[in-house]
Amino acid sequence: MPALPYKPGDVIKHAEMNLAEGGSLQRGMNFRPRGRASVFLMSTRRGAPYNDRVEEDGRILVYEGHDVLRNEARDPKFVDQTATSPKGRPTQNGHFFNAARAFKTKKAPAESIRVYEKIRDGIWVYNGVFRLLDAWLEQAGVRKVYKFKLELSDDQVADVQPAATDDENTRMIPSFVKQEVWKWDKGRCRLCGSNKNLHFDHIIPWSRGGSSLTADNIQLLCAQQNLAKHDRIEYNTSLRGQQQPLAPEPAVVPV
Repeated sequence: MPALPYKPGDVIKHAEMNLAEGGSLQRGMNFRPRGRASVFLMSTRRGAPYNDRVEEDGRILVYEGHDVLRNEARDPKFVDQTATSPKGRPTQNGHFFNAARAFKTKKAPAESIRVYEKIRDGIWVYNGVFRLLDAWLEQAGVRKVYKFKLELSDDQVADVQPAATDDENTRMIPSFVKQEVWKWDKGRCRLCGSNKNLHFDHIIPWSRGGSSLTADNIQLLCAQQNLAKHDRIEYNTSLRGQQQPLAPEPAVVPV
């Protein structure tokens, strides 16, 4: 899998995501596009078209499959999701379902999938490399939908440049936490006020008892402040509510 210029938790724009992936991503599920790494685009925002969810303190992502095309049904939300197209070819659901089954039957290694999450219009977060562990079809109201179980890979270093540090990237930060932190920090680095090269940072690392599940332990840092934090021997690891806000009042956040 080609290396990316991002690490889990980095905030990026849609155009930057497309550039990193070597082409325009027009759909949420992308099975090995142009022979490159598979990609999922996710969102758990209110009004999101699919029911994705995060489990086990951010280690597990359960991703919902995608609907039939609008030219195949009057209302795709009332039609079962499919694994094959009307012409008998695998849909994106079918490709990923087959990959999960191949892994379950030990015929192939787990499919590696890069996951990006939309947190605001024009604002995305790179969530990291996940391994596809399982897939199934389940009843959801009047129809059946595909579900895909992914686990955050322990081997992010091989897929990401610069290399991720310690265990900060072993837990995915839930969407509601990212959205709350973005609002609190006004889309800027909490320490210097920059709106460039932002990253969702754990104030207290997981190894020291920090959590990914509360906005009190997450802050926005720019790349420079993030590197400076890891380089310093001593660092104020108080929770957000115990720290004094340091960033100046920001201007309008570009999208």
